[in-house]
Amino acid sequence: MTHFRNLRKPAILKWVSSCFFENQLNPPVFVKGSFHLSQRQNPRFYRSKGSAVAVKREVLEVPKIPRATLKEAQAALLEYLHWTRSIPFMDAESMSKNSPHFLRNLLKKVNIVKDVRSSMARFLRYHPINEFEPFFESLGLKPWEYTPLLPRNLMFLSDDSLFFENYRVLCQFGIERNKIGRIYKKAIQVFQLESGALPLKLQAYQELGLSHSFMVKIIVCSPCVLIGDVDMKFIKVLEILRSMGFDHAWIQEHLSDQDSYNWGLILRVLNIFSEMFCGNEFVRLISQHPGLLFEGSGYATFSLIGFLLKFGHPIDQISSMFLQFPKIQVQQFVSNLIKCFVFFHEIEMEVDEIAKLVCSYTVLLGSCRLKKTNSLLSNLNVGKKRLCKYIQDNPQELSKWVIGLRIVPLPDSGEDIESKRLKMKFLLDLGYGENPNMMNKAFKVFRGRGGELQERFDSIVNAGLDKADVSEMVTVSPQILNQSKTVIQSKIDILVNELGYPLSSLVSFPSFLSYTTQRVRLRMAMYNWLKGHKKAEPDLALSTIVACSDKIFLNQYVNHHPSGPRVWQDLKAKLSMDK
Repeated sequence: MTHFRNLRKPAILKWVSSCFFENQLNPPVFVKGSFHLSQRQNPRFYRSKGSAVAVKREVLEVPKIPRATLKEAQAALLEYLHWTRSIPFMDAESMSKNSPHFLRNLLKKVNIVKDVRSSMARFLRYHPINEFEPFFESLGLKPWEYTPLLPRNLMFLSDDSLFFENYRVLCQFGIERNKIGRIYKKAIQVFQLESGALPLKLQAYQELGLSHSFMVKIIVCSPCVLIGDVDMKFIKVLEILRSMGFDHAWIQEHLSDQDSYNWGLILRVLNIFSEMFCGNEFVRLISQHPGLLFEGSGYATFSLIGFLLKFGHPIDQISSMFLQFPKIQVQQFVSNLIKCFVFFHEIEMEVDEIAKLVCSYTVLLGSCRLKKTNSLLSNLNVGKKRLCKYIQDNPQELSKWVIGLRIVPLPDSGEDIESKRLKMKFLLDLGYGENPNMMNKAFKVFRGRGGELQERFDSIVNAGLDKADVSEMVTVSPQILNQSKTVIQSKIDILVNELGYPLSSLVSFPSFLSYTTQRVRLRMAMYNWLKGHKKAEPDLALSTIVACSDKIFLNQYVNHHPSGPRVWQDLKAKLSMDK
C-alpha cells in the first residue's frame, strides 16, 4: 500500500488509461523474430484501412442477386477459371461457389444480352479479373478483410507460384479451405516460405508426437508456429500442461479459431502461476479458468496482476484472489475492475481509499459491471462526497448498481435533512417562499448544500456590498453561487485590484462572477490594447466587453485594427501559458 500512496491521482489515472483504455484490453500482436511484417509495412500490400472500410460499406449496399442468375454466373466463372485460366477444378469450383460478393460486383459490370452465362463468358473473355479477390473470399475472408491484403501488381494466381504451392500443402494437410484465409491474415509469412519448407515444418511437429488433428487446430489458431524453427515455447507450454494432467484434447477444446496465440506469453503466465500456487491449487485454477491462459494469450491476466501490484497488492493476496476468481471472462473481469477505479476517481474519492477498496474487494469490483457515473449519481440522488463515504462503509452495495438492475435512491442522511433545511431557509430569505413553483425551480438552480450557499452569499456581502443588492444580484444571476467561496473571492479580487473597476460594478453586471478569469483577462487585455491604439471607445461598459460572444467581440472590436487578430492570438497564447 505504501507504493500506491506515493502516487498522485493524475499519475495513476494516466497509467491506467495508457495500459488499459488505449489498448482496450486487447493483446498486442505478437509475431516471431525476423518475420515481423505488419500488413501496412509489407510492400506487397497496397490498400489502406480507409479503403477497406469503404469496401465494407460498398458490399453491404450491394443488392441481392436472384438465385437462378447467381447459379449461371457461378457456372460461367467456373468455366473461365478452369478452362481458360487452367486453375485446378477443385479450386476453381470453390472460388466460383464461395465468392458471392465478388460475383455480385462482377454482374453489375456485365451487359446481359441473351442469358447470364453467355454474357458473362463474353465479358470475361475481354476483361480479365483479379483472381486473388474470389480466391481470398473462397478462403473465408470478407472483401473488407482481404482488400488490404491484395498483392501489388499481381492479378493471376499463377503469378505467385510460391503462394499457391504453400496453399496446396495446407489443403493436403487437412485444413479446410474456408479457414486458410484466417491463416493468411494472421501469418502471411507462411505463404512466403521457400518451396518444400512447409511440409518439413509440419513433419517436424508430428515427429515430436503431436497428432495430425491437433496440429490442424494449432495451425488455424496459431499459424506463427510455422514461422522459423520449431517453436520451443509452444512445445514447453504443452509439456507443462501435460505434466499437470491436461492433454492435447483439453488444449484443443479451449482454443478458438478466431484468436491468435502467443505461446511465449502463455509460458510466462504458467511460470508466474507455478511460483504463486502449489501443485493442486495450480491444476484446479487452470482447470476451472482456462481463460487465464488462453484469453489473449494471458495478456488480460498479466494486466490484472500488474494493475494489482501497482496498487500495492501483496503477491499472497493476488494468489488468494485468483483462487476465488468468479465464472467470468478474464477480460470482462479486468474491464469491470478498471471501470470501478474510474468511477471512484470520477466521484473524487481519495487515492488511498481507492487503494483500500481495490486491494480488499478485488473479486467484488471485477464482478460488477457498473452503470455510468452520472447515471448513478442521478439515480442514487446523492452527492459525490456522501457517495464516497457510503461506498467505503458499504462496498457490497456496488453489486446493486450494475447494468440491468434498477437503482434505488439512497435514504436521506441526517446531514442531507439539515442541508435541505438550511437551503430552504436561504431561499426563503431571498424571497422565493411566495411561489411554490419558483421554490422548486430554485432548488434545482442553486447547487450546493444549504450552508455552502449561505457562505458564498456572505462572501459577496463581506466584500463591501449591501445585502439587499446582493439578494437582487443572486435573483438575476443565481448561477453565481454555484461556485466555491474561494473562486468568488478571487474573481472579486481580479475585478477590483487587477482591472480597477469599483465593486459596485457587480450590482449592474452580477453575471461577471460567472465568467472564467481567463476570458475576463483576455477580453480586458485586448480592450486596453485597442483603446491605446484609439480603436475602441474609452468608456465601454464592463458587460459590453465581457458578455458578448467571441465572434461578436472579434468582428466589432478586434478586427478594427489590422494587427488586432494577431495580438488577440498572442494574448490568448500568453494567458494559456500563464494558466
